[in-house]
Amino acid sequence: MATGTKVEIVLTVNGRQYELAVEPRERLLDVLRYRLGLTGTKEGCSTGDCGACTVLLDGEPVTSCLVLAVSANGRAITTVEGIAEGGNLHPVQQAYALEGGLQCGICTPGFIVMSKALLDRDLDPSPRKVRYWLSGNLCRCTGYHKIVQSVLTAARMVRERASQTSQPAG
Repeated sequence: MATGTKVEIVLTVNGRQYELAVEPRERLLDVLRYRLGLTGTKEGCSTGDCGACTVLLDGEPVTSCLVLAVSANGRAITTVEGIAEGGNLHPVQQAYALEGGLQCGICTPGFIVMSKALLDRDLDPSPRKVRYWLSGNLCRCTGYHKIVQSVLTAARMVRERASQTSQPAG
C-alpha cells in the first residue's frame, strides 16, 4: 500500500471498542498514546529493548513500539490504565506503591503490565521467576530489589483475596 493510504481497524482497548483509520506503518504505541490519549504506555527506546511500552495483546505481553496497529485489528489490548479493577487499583499497582517499586515512572507501566501477565499465570512465583519475567523491562533508577518485592507482595495480596472470596460466609 502507498504511504498515506488509511486502513480501517477495530481495537478493543481496556474493554472499550474503537474504530480507527490508521496508516499501515503506524505503531500501536502511537495509536494508544496520541490517538486514544492513553499516555500511561511510555516510549523508552523504540527498539523493543526496554519494556516501557509493554501492553497485553489478547492477554500476552508485547512491546507496543514494535507492533503495527493494523496487526492488532480485532484484538483486545490492555494498557496500564486498564489494569485497575472497577475504579480500584489492582493489587500489582497497590504493591508497587506500597513497596516503593517505582522511581521516575518511565518504566513503571511496563513493569506493572508485565507483572500482571506473570501473576495471571502464576500466583506464587519465586523471586527467580519474577526476575526472569521482568528481564525484558529496564529501569535506570533502581536496583530491581523493590520491583521484585512488589511483585511478590502483589502475588500474596491476590492469593489472600482469592482465599477470602472462596471461604463460605460464616
